[in-house]
Amino acid sequence: MTTRPTALDWNEIETVFVDMDGTLLDLNFDNVFWQKYVPARYADLNGIDNEAAAALLAPIFAREQNCLNWYCLDFWTRELGFDVAALKRECSHEIRMLPDTPAFLGRLAATGVRRVLLTNAHQTALAIKLERTSIGGHFDALISSHRFGVPKEHADFWSRLAAVEAFTPATTLLIDDSLAVLNAARAAGIGHLRAIRRPDSQAPPRTVNGFIAVDSVGDLL
Repeated sequence: MTTRPTALDWNEIETVFVDMDGTLLDLNFDNVFWQKYVPARYADLNGIDNEAAAALLAPIFAREQNCLNWYCLDFWTRELGFDVAALKRECSHEIRMLPDTPAFLGRLAATGVRRVLLTNAHQTALAIKLERTSIGGHFDALISSHRFGVPKEHADFWSRLAAVEAFTPATTLLIDDSLAVLNAARAAGIGHLRAIRRPDSQAPPRTVNGFIAVDSVGDLL
């Protein structure tokens, strides 16, 4: 029998770090929020049309990607001039788990590994998403990168994480949809890495190079 390339030997895994948005939760919510709802609110407040608002915001968004500010609702509230967290809560009824998430979390518990939710989401965004889903109770710890002042893409994140969360890199698995995060984790010595190929249920699977990839977490157990 040929071993599937995505298969894991769970006897080698002691800790699992699981991303939230695009891994457990449908990234379509965040994509629509930033591409549609935020420009629409900005347009209303500034007396311009949605297309003009999107054009004005695009370079600002691009400037902050892969920085902690990109994930910080407080930063965007100051930058855009309206309560971004309140808008996110208004739209929160559209937050969805990806289809395989409930089964994955249930089966992950049976492995006996330490389960840690590791997210770049701002604490307020994390709280909103935990209110709308049942994922929080499936983890031994919930950690936002805002606690450390750097995002998961940054090398310092992993050293600061190690100071508060005991784990052995060689026996740790990270599941994430961000290739920048996976690259940082690889540099930090994380031994098992899996990329998510389809973080947005409404978009086609992405081409992932450099990492073993699965369409969803359901392919891992």
